[in-house]
Amino acid sequence: MNSGERAGPVVWTGIIAATCVLLLVVQQLLWLALPFIFGTVLHYILIGPMQRMVRAGYSRNSAALMVCLLFFAFFTLALTAALSWSRGPEEESWEKTIGLYLDGGVAFVHNTMTLLEQKFPLLAEMHLTSTVNAIFRTHTDNFAEKHLGEILVAVATWVPSLLLAPFLTFFFLRDGLRFKKFLARAVPNAYFERALFLLHEVDQTARRYFEGLLKLTVLDTAVLALGLWTIGVSSPLLLGLMSAVLAWVPFVGSVVGCVLVVIVASTDAPNNPFIAYGAIGVFVLVRLLDDFVFMPLTLGRSIRVHPLVTVLMIFVGGALAGVAGLMLVLPLLGVVMVTGETLGRLVTNPRLRARHRYARALRTRQASVDLDIARERRGAPTPNAGL
Repeated sequence: MNSGERAGPVVWTGIIAATCVLLLVVQQLLWLALPFIFGTVLHYILIGPMQRMVRAGYSRNSAALMVCLLFFAFFTLALTAALSWSRGPEEESWEKTIGLYLDGGVAFVHNTMTLLEQKFPLLAEMHLTSTVNAIFRTHTDNFAEKHLGEILVAVATWVPSLLLAPFLTFFFLRDGLRFKKFLARAVPNAYFERALFLLHEVDQTARRYFEGLLKLTVLDTAVLALGLWTIGVSSPLLLGLMSAVLAWVPFVGSVVGCVLVVIVASTDAPNNPFIAYGAIGVFVLVRLLDDFVFMPLTLGRSIRVHPLVTVLMIFVGGALAGVAGLMLVLPLLGVVMVTGETLGRLVTNPRLRARHRYARALRTRQASVDLDIARERRGAPTPNAGL
């Protein structure tokens, strides 16, 4: 089929409208959307090892169960080791640790304001440092004691929902092929081949996106960790990984990751703000590499959308569904785009529509013949007896 027939303005209007509706639904069902997202990501991570086990002779159920058990056992051990390593001395509590890093961030802002006042006397006359310090002290004094409990309660409320992710992953691996067959059986025979193509393309689009996202995360983690290690920031690999994962959320995640890196760098060297400035430079450099080198090599090849549409949909996603919309708008747009373009080709293809009408006429004719045969067996006259 000619590829030039697939992306008309009507189809793209439907694609954008459907994406917006899905974002609104995701915002209302965020408690279910997050484990579904994590389950989908884990499904595409584990589908390769599971398929290799199936080719080795294991049943699909056994392969899915073994792969999930091994992965989550390894993940639990790694998380336990990371928590034990990051706990530090026993006498230090989480409240003291968080307070220490907050103080480091405040010290960085204070040193930066002082340097600015030294360079620009007008800022010193405005008492910029004292004003900013007063604002920060108002919001950060005893922050851990006041808000840590609320944060922990909010996290605890999400734990039961996130525990759905392992179960969703297992059933995606075990029953994914069965679900595709179930959908394919509901399609009329005239559209069957194109429906299979649609299912394949939707699966491949989602798979390419999440695989590209994981590759991008690995690249960002490695480069950022190398840069932070070079300038002497502590825990560069952990910071690089956290910043790379936060970057999954466009704009907001990058800002939060940069703030996190600056806080750690300023806490490591409270009397030397240039370490934090170096960390900012490293972070900006990695973001530039990410936007112009890494992302075109990974995500840019997974979702073939015009950059203008991508930027506009990111803003639309943030306006409709907040942070969740920023994170989900691109994969949703990719899946809806493939679905909309394929459905547009199905609806506008005269040959497929003619095949479907002919198939319906054949079924009607066959039903009439069967009815005539049944009447003859009962001895009743048929409508076509006089002919």
